[in-house]
Parts: sequence; structure tokens; C-alpha cells
Amino acid sequence: MNTNKQAGQNEDLVWYASYGSNLQEERFLCYIMGGKAIGSNKSNPGCKDKTPPRDTEEIYIESEMYFAKSSSVWDGGGMAFIKTDFNKGVQTFGRIYLITKEQFVDIVKQEINFTGELTIDFDRAINENSYVFKDRSLYGNIIYLGNQYNYPIFTFTNERNIAITAKPSISYLKTITKGIIEVFPNISAQEIADYLFVKDGVYQHYSKNEIIALVSEQK
Repeated sequence: MNTNKQAGQNEDLVWYASYGSNLQEERFLCYIMGGKAIGSNKSNPGCKDKTPPRDTEEIYIESEMYFAKSSSVWDGGGMAFIKTDFNKGVQTFGRIYLITKEQFVDIVKQEINFTGELTIDFDRAINENSYVFKDRSLYGNIIYLGNQYNYPIFTFTNERNIAITAKPSISYLKTITKGIIEVFPNISAQEIADYLFVKDGVYQHYSKNEIIALVSEQK
């Protein structure tokens, strides 16, 4: 996918930054087109506008990823979040997709299982770097990550750093691993294992050898 990367091509376009299962493009496209992704037990309705992303690139997010809460989509295991405090010494593997603001809102609605009208003030997110657009929602906090080719980059996470972490399922970790390999094809299995093992929710429940074996199966 390619897009014209000149400044100000389309003010309606934004980058959505993923860091969990949506690293895998096939899975992310289920949020656009609709359908059930491999490894998931949930069928997504898709966006009203089913135009594929105009472009996609890798990104490093300067915030730590962790696993918390419980997802029925992923066998009751913990879900991926990023912390609300940012640190230039931290890198979370991410992928950005260039989509419309309307598609971004529709993706958020699917992530939080919201069926009503939802408004996200993108300008406010840019001005304040983040804001909670839906209180007490798992992913109700939008974060502004800067610009790429003059298009703003946004992601979403919880409104706070969840203190009690949770064990992510094997299928979830496999999906994230596949996504990392897809976005960063030159990364080694050892590097991915080192990356995943230190995450809150992982090292408390898995041995290093278990993570190495899981990653090696995908690599």
C-alpha cells in the first residue's frame, strides 16, 4: 500500500497505531472489512467505510506494553495496553495504518463494544497529548503520538495504568508474535522472546523457555 506522502494531502486522514493483535494486518482488516480473524472467537461488523488503509508502516511507541483485565475474545486472558506515562528509553513494537477519522472511530467502537454514537475530538487529543473520550472504558483514552508525513498518529489505551496485571493467552501471544514478525521481518526469535518475556502479565505466568518455544514456533 502506498500513499502520496506530501504534506496536507487529506486532513481527514489519521494514522492508527496498533501494538497488540492488530500488528497483524489480516486481523486488523477485520475491523475495516468485517469478519472473524484467525485465532479470535469474535466476528467484527467492520467500518461503515470499508476502504483499506492507504498505507502502513512500523513504529516504536515510547511506552511500556503490559497485559491486564480479561478478554472473552482471547480465551479470558489479559489484553494488551500501553502505560500512560511515556519514556524515551522504552520501545513498544507498533504498526501504523493510514485511515480516515471515521474509520478510526468505528475501530474504537468495535474495540470497546460500543454501539451508540461516539465522538472523538482529535484536535483536543493533539493539543492535550491525550484525553479520555469515554470514562471507565477499557480503551477509552486516546493518545497522540506525533505526526508522520504531516498526518497525526493516534492510539488508545486505558485511562490509567492498571495495577493488577493478567496472564495473556497462548493464542493472543502467538498472534502478537506473528504481527511482530510481519512488521519487523529481520527480527530474530530471541529478540521477540526477550521483548515479550519482560512484559507485566507475561513473566509472572510464563517461563522464559515457554516464551522462547512459543516464538520459535511462529518464526
